[in-house]
Amino acid sequence: MKPTIEVSMIVKDGGATLARCLKSATFADRIIVGDTGSTDDSIAIARDCGAEVISIPWEEDFSVARNRVLEHRKCDWVLVLDADEMLDPSAGERIRKAIAKPGVAAFHNFRWNYVLEASTRLSFQLARPNPMQIEESRPYPAYVPLPATRLFRGHPGVYWEGCVHETVTGRLAALKLATKFSDYIIHHFGHAEDEAVERQRKNDLYQLLGERKLKAQADDPQALIEMGIAELENSRRPAVALEYFERACRVSPTAAVSWAFAGICLVEMGRPQNALERLRRAADLGMRNAMVLQAAGDANFHAKRYAEASAAYAQVAALGEDSPLSEAKRGASEVYIGRAQEGIGRMRRAVASAPAFAELYDILATGALLGGDLALAAETVETRIKMGKTTEFHRQLAALIAAQMEQRNGAALAAV
Repeated sequence: MKPTIEVSMIVKDGGATLARCLKSATFADRIIVGDTGSTDDSIAIARDCGAEVISIPWEEDFSVARNRVLEHRKCDWVLVLDADEMLDPSAGERIRKAIAKPGVAAFHNFRWNYVLEASTRLSFQLARPNPMQIEESRPYPAYVPLPATRLFRGHPGVYWEGCVHETVTGRLAALKLATKFSDYIIHHFGHAEDEAVERQRKNDLYQLLGERKLKAQADDPQALIEMGIAELENSRRPAVALEYFERACRVSPTAAVSWAFAGICLVEMGRPQNALERLRRAADLGMRNAMVLQAAGDANFHAKRYAEASAAYAQVAALGEDSPLSEAKRGASEVYIGRAQEGIGRMRRAVASAPAFAELYDILATGALLGGDLALAAETVETRIKMGKTTEFHRQLAALIAAQMEQRNGAALAAV
């Protein structure tokens, strides 16, 4: 007899995307949705898709909510999804094949987080070009793959822990249950589809709960890392984030991700030499992914070590994880080391690949100026100013380009 699977969810006002999610999981034997107080049509949609719906209180704790739904499990296996996620058509077969294997209690998988900008970083990964594996992802240029553990046996000792960024991996480890990796993918659209106000509301909630989690687990390196990421990416306070990451380094000196993020904070704080020290430590501990390499490129660039910066950005490209931003910075580095034509060409291709990304125009205008292509520099800075949200930097750059063009024209006239 084949093992049974149930989809387990918590939902609040997820009506806009819930049907898409549930229709992607029709291979499941059962779907149970815990509604935490929806005021939209989430409950009706869930029932129309064949789900059982229970009402559960929202107690400012994601693990508590998920565990309340787990109390109602009936199947051999539990597959956890959120309303803004979906599975692709191959997932059912892949999951069925995975759970047929004896002796495994849970499967890890990748969650593809679709994003609006190819230069996005989420957690410890950079965005990658979207291969358009599913039609629903077509509007989004990139995705960030992050590991997740969403498929596990209905074992009474396996439950969620942590009021935010909740996980079952701690319980699996405590019970010494065997886990493996499965090749099915969860496609997550929240970062791309949420309105800016809604995304900020969610991030603020996650950060608030993260503070509570850290109070309960003051020396937990993962809780420290989560708070550091929240301060760095949500609150945009790299100096505050650095304190959390360096505490995590002291608590767990072999945690490479802490050293990597400490380096990223120091880059943003304008301390490139200190940043390179942390980034080298992360690399020595085995973390040599695109995020670390790009941060090393940025640190070397700010330290005026342009050859080293170019080499680091080239390594990002060699991994197949280059973005328009990393390629533009690579081009700028090439200008500085005397390869102006190659560097300007690279920067122009970066702009062409992401024409709405304002920062790329800043890099191209500056690089073209340094590389001696004043016409391109003037054209680029003019386009950038028309895009809006300019600063004194843009006005000074435009004035400098204009002055150099006037000086060149004057010299040309004098030579006639």
